[in-house]
Amino acid sequence: MRPLRYSINLTVDGCCDHRAMTVDEEMFAHSTAILERNDTLLLGRLTYELIEAGWRAPVPAGVRPAWMEPFARTIGAMKKVVVSSTLTSVDWNAELVCGDLEQAVRALKQQPGKGIGTGGVTLPVALAKLALIDEYEFVVQPRLAGHGPTLLAGLSQHVDLKFVDRREFASGAVAMRYEPRR
Repeated sequence: MRPLRYSINLTVDGCCDHRAMTVDEEMFAHSTAILERNDTLLLGRLTYELIEAGWRAPVPAGVRPAWMEPFARTIGAMKKVVVSSTLTSVDWNAELVCGDLEQAVRALKQQPGKGIGTGGVTLPVALAKLALIDEYEFVVQPRLAGHGPTLLAGLSQHVDLKFVDRREFASGAVAMRYEPRR
């Protein structure tokens, strides 16, 4: 069974707004490696639209640093599964999932492959409530944002986690990986 891995950047005060994050070459290399552990992305509508707007080719030369290109190529090539009750179609290597979330995700996990990555703030709450996430990675940025969406807001039950690994970055960010205790 393919694991479902949730990875997100957040500030020390729990803000998950992508505009509040540190952007550097080391962080993008790490993000690319995280993507490469999976062959499918499971995204909510808003996260899909944000990623598509920022990373879908073509991008004019000089708009972003060359060190962002491996991330752009990797995310562009990945299969994307979009969960939405409002979209009627998707493209960019994507398919739309409507209906029973738990049933759809369990079916995805049964398919052969490396893994399924997810991010964002709304869909992961629903996935955590259904105990479908197999790994959590929190990349904590050394910044206080004082605003924005927060990590797993609305989670109605505790999810006990077992520490797996950590990595420190030159920027002061720390990536911590956990698995749910079952």
